[in-house]
Amino acid sequence: MKRKSFGRDAGLTLRMIFTSGLLGLLYVGFAVALLYFAHFSLAPMLVIIVLIAVVQYWTSDKLALAASGAKIVSREEAPDLHAMVERLCAMADLPKPRIAVIPTDVPNAFATGRSPKHAAVAVTNGLWKRLEPQEIEAVLAHELSHIANRDVLIMTVASFFAMLAALITRWGLYFGMFGGFGGGNRDNNNNGGNQIPVWLIIFVVAAITYAVSYILIRTISRYREYAADRGSALITGAPENLMSALQKIASGITQIPQQDLREVAGMNAFFIVPTNWRNHVGELFMDHPPLEKRIAALSQIAREMGRAVA
Repeated sequence: MKRKSFGRDAGLTLRMIFTSGLLGLLYVGFAVALLYFAHFSLAPMLVIIVLIAVVQYWTSDKLALAASGAKIVSREEAPDLHAMVERLCAMADLPKPRIAVIPTDVPNAFATGRSPKHAAVAVTNGLWKRLEPQEIEAVLAHELSHIANRDVLIMTVASFFAMLAALITRWGLYFGMFGGFGGGNRDNNNNGGNQIPVWLIIFVVAAITYAVSYILIRTISRYREYAADRGSALITGAPENLMSALQKIASGITQIPQQDLREVAGMNAFFIVPTNWRNHVGELFMDHPPLEKRIAALSQIAREMGRAVA
């Protein structure tokens, strides 16, 4: 495979559209169930949901940076890092994102932002110290691919609805503990008390919604990592550098104290390698592909490019 100009991943775009459609249908059914069984008022519920979604959309990058403890750095503070990002952006035809550094020894990186013009790339001190320059460039190219593919926005929006379903689930448990919703009591009185409590129906519907959305989100999340790995290979023309970087990051994580890993564990869905990558669970529930599968996919790309791989 000859090196060619970098562009958005068509396969990922189709999957994002399909997943978004399924999530949309799922939450329409969720809202209908709430309106029918719990007698929620439509207008207040829509206002609250739209307001939260808008706030999250406009502040998603700031929230992610704040949650990770990342600090935006100027060219004077990190000239080499800025130079790398500028060079890669020129090669990928992307606007330069804001650049941030996370003060932790955990080797990792992530991208965030609602669009290529409103994006940020963050790297940890541990990544900068442990990797060679060409490996850091491969990691940065991976993160820029996330920005180009706009999958960060999709993940943010999809995760919001999953969190909303989880919140409603907890509300169902709370109201159930304290006697349920008023509508359920009236129905039970009118029908001899034989009907299923409203709070239990809401709990079941919300739990199913959360479970299905959880699986859908992780399915698209795994594919987006493959797409970003491929994007890095196309931008740099050297997939072997990302292979080496992934292996060093994974190895470096195993040398970090558990307390330090727990401090950044909340960013695992965004990190290039999650801090819990060694925990072997069913792939269906993983937000990243297994490391060995990513390495194998990059090896195949390298062979198609005519690059030598070990």
